[in-house]
Amino acid sequence: MKRLLLFIAIPLAFASCQKDKKESSELKTVDFQSKTFEKKTTLPCKGDLCAEVKITVPEASAVPVVADSINKKIFNTVRGIVYFGEKPYNGKTYEDIMTSFINSYEELKKEFPDETLGWEAKIDAKVDYTSDKVLNIKLHHYTYTGGAHGYEGNRSLLFNPETGKELTRKDFLKDEAGFKALAEKEFRKKYKIPAGAINSTGLMFENEVFELPQSIFFTPKGLLLYYNTYEIASYADGPKELLLPYDQLKDHLLIK
Repeated sequence: MKRLLLFIAIPLAFASCQKDKKESSELKTVDFQSKTFEKKTTLPCKGDLCAEVKITVPEASAVPVVADSINKKIFNTVRGIVYFGEKPYNGKTYEDIMTSFINSYEELKKEFPDETLGWEAKIDAKVDYTSDKVLNIKLHHYTYTGGAHGYEGNRSLLFNPETGKELTRKDFLKDEAGFKALAEKEFRKKYKIPAGAINSTGLMFENEVFELPQSIFFTPKGLLLYYNTYEIASYADGPKELLLPYDQLKDHLLIK
C-alpha cells in the first residue's frame, strides 16, 4: 500500500513541479495596456489656431524590472520628439511633456498674437511585433510648430522581451557589413539606382555612402528598413522603405 502511494505521489509531485515552472515562466511575460494622455491650451482658439497634444503609448507591467526599462525608453523617446525648446529638458511625466509643449506655444502666442499658427503633437505607439527574442514597438509621431508643414515619422524601439534591455544592431545582426551590402543591393534594385553614386537619382545619403536607416522593424515577413522623411530624401520625396524577407537573411540574422 505504501509503495502504491509512493508511485502515485511521484507523478503528482512532478506535475506540480511542471505547473510551478509554467506559472513561473508565465509570470516573466510583460503585459501591456494602452494609455492615452491629452492636453490643450487654455487660450482661446480660432479654428485650427490652437495647440494640443495627444500621446498614446503601451505601458508595460507585470515584471517591474523589465517593465521599467521598456517604459523608460518609450518615455524618453516621446520626450525627445514632443519637447520644444533650446534648453535641456528633464520632464519626468507625460503631463510634464505636454505642459512644456503647451507653455511654449502660449508664450509665443502672447508675444506674437497675430502671427502664431496652431501647434500640434501626436504620438501613437503600439506593440508591433513579438517573439521569444524580440519585442518591437512602433512609434508613429507627428508634430507641427509652424512653417509650411509638420514633421511625421516612425520610430522602431527594439527590446529583449525577457530583460527589457534595448536591442542594438549587434544584438540581431551577425555581420552588419554583409547585411548592409545586401540592403544596398536590394535598395538600388527597388529604387532603380544604377551602379556608381548612390545619390545619382536625387537621394541625400551623406558623403554618397549608403547607410542603414535609424529605424529597422521586425515584421512577420521580414525586416523592414524605414527611412523617415529628410533622412535620405527631401520632404517632397517622402519616406523610403525596403522589406527584406527572412529567407534572404538566413546568413545575417541572429534572432527574429
